[in-house]
Amino acid sequence: MGISLTQTLQSKLPELRLAVPGFLICLVVAATAQFLSDHYGAPAMLMALLLGIALNFLGEEGRAVKGIALTAKTVLRIGVALLGARISVDLLMDLGPQLISLVVGGVILTILFALTVGKLFGFDSKFSFLTGGSVAICGASAAMAIGAILPKNNNDSEGEDFSERNLIFTVLGVTVLSTIAMVLYPILSSLFEFDTRQSGVFLGGTIHDVAQVVGAGFSISNETGEVATLVKLIRVTMLAPVVLVATLVIRARYNGASQTGASKPPLLPMFVIMFLILAGLNSAHLIPQILVDWAGVVSRWALLTSIAAVGMKTSLGKVLEVGGPAIGLIVLETIFIAGVIIAGLQLLT
Repeated sequence: MGISLTQTLQSKLPELRLAVPGFLICLVVAATAQFLSDHYGAPAMLMALLLGIALNFLGEEGRAVKGIALTAKTVLRIGVALLGARISVDLLMDLGPQLISLVVGGVILTILFALTVGKLFGFDSKFSFLTGGSVAICGASAAMAIGAILPKNNNDSEGEDFSERNLIFTVLGVTVLSTIAMVLYPILSSLFEFDTRQSGVFLGGTIHDVAQVVGAGFSISNETGEVATLVKLIRVTMLAPVVLVATLVIRARYNGASQTGASKPPLLPMFVIMFLILAGLNSAHLIPQILVDWAGVVSRWALLTSIAAVGMKTSLGKVLEVGGPAIGLIVLETIFIAGVIIAGLQLLT
């Protein structure tokens, strides 16, 4: 077995060497995006995406192509898997059953809303699920995780480009809306006269990306920031079961893969399995806190680097071709989840 593993690694080395230039470029773009975020307050994910799009020519031809493709796929999955190390059962217990039910219900209802309204807008279920899951769960991270399991029709020469265009649009949309919400939602919390805990639930239950949740929560108070972050992590926990259910549905729908040309996905992608394993180990307090902290740092950088790579693989012109109805759909989904959480908080108080 050792020889077999060695031979496998040796066979992969030439391919990995070819991927190094592209990966390093993506890493430099991610570092630049983080610098802009630290010094000018711009969302790091948004900066990485826009810088990546500006360097789109690198993803089309040249020595960087293989590394950019590998980063957009493999590094992305590593980043999502490591998110599991931040999840534990203790987080859930701290919030209480009623508020947990409200947060989980908001995720489920938003995805169902997206699938229903998406049909009215003329979109297929894949695009509706991509946008709805991203809004409902954890923004750009969820978009990339869901995009990784959605099937592509191999008979369609534009299938890959179409999927990447939709992914880029979704990441861009949820990141921009998260930034707007980071400024607007604390004001709404004040207008609705939410107390510290309610404000945390509202912000954590509605804003798409983790960084913007933290920014909005701690702009009100430390306690609000802590509650908002906790609620957001509960939404992140929903990523694994949502991906599992989606994979089962996709497998059933594309059971006749040979006829449709679509590849049949595995029952549960490996990166989701690792997410669940790390969440279980952390719940059992088997992962030292220093490793949990490091996993969070590596996860963030992996996601930042991979979103830069995704940006390099898609031109802005193609993203804009998605059109006004897609923008309307993702805005409606954002308004819907905010309405669900606000209504739930009003009923529970």
